[in-house]
Amino acid sequence: MRMGKKIHISVIIPAHNEENYIKRCIDSVKRSALYFSGNTEVIVVCNRCTDRTRQIAHEAGARTVINEDRCIAKVRNAGIAAARGEVIVTIDADNRMTRGTLSEVYRLIKSGEFIGGGAPIRFERYSFALWLNDMMCRISFKLTGLYSGIFWANKSTFDAIGGFADIKAMEDVATAKLLKKYGKAHGKKYTTLKKNYLINSTRKFDDMGDWLYFKLIAKNAGTLLFAAFGDRSGLDKLLDEMFYDYNDGRK
Repeated sequence: MRMGKKIHISVIIPAHNEENYIKRCIDSVKRSALYFSGNTEVIVVCNRCTDRTRQIAHEAGARTVINEDRCIAKVRNAGIAAARGEVIVTIDADNRMTRGTLSEVYRLIKSGEFIGGGAPIRFERYSFALWLNDMMCRISFKLTGLYSGIFWANKSTFDAIGGFADIKAMEDVATAKLLKKYGKAHGKKYTTLKKNYLINSTRKFDDMGDWLYFKLIAKNAGTLLFAAFGDRSGLDKLLDEMFYDYNDGRK
């Protein structure tokens, strides 16, 4: 970022014990910033970190914010609150963006046609099981129009909708719905990037097998059914194990 000048884009990266991944994520943002004519800042929200995430983020040129919440929505919102940029872009610490991401986001926002959006997801490696996961994501996004992955919108838009939906389960879908509804009320569309995409980490699949999510769906069918009818306690516990606690044993 060129100091003393207007910040056009703030990239928010939530991170819980991400010392093995945070630098490559920041590096992907910095590469994308080289293809963007405006100024970019990177904010890493260090969430209950007990490893070297914060130090590595500083060394890579990011600002850091400390957050102790156990809810990814609140972690992202802490980064948005600290942001100085006109446009917010969010990406998870183990993922990467392609080089044209920031320039495409800013162009779409400035067109006046779009309220914000998400990004297509591509895995960093593929197998038959991961190809099926990819197809499920593409079909879901196409049918619902609730694109996620990388979220982007004006900071003023996130402020207007109250930031990311403050729930543990499927906060990305809920937030996409909020952005889509807000956009419709203001004559703007919720969309996805066309030329760029999110490079999605396969680390959980590397650790636990490429059929991981299909096995989880089969094993937790009852939990998912209860959640569909409003009882989210079992789903919240599952998310704690799969996402919030995942890195604690992998420092």
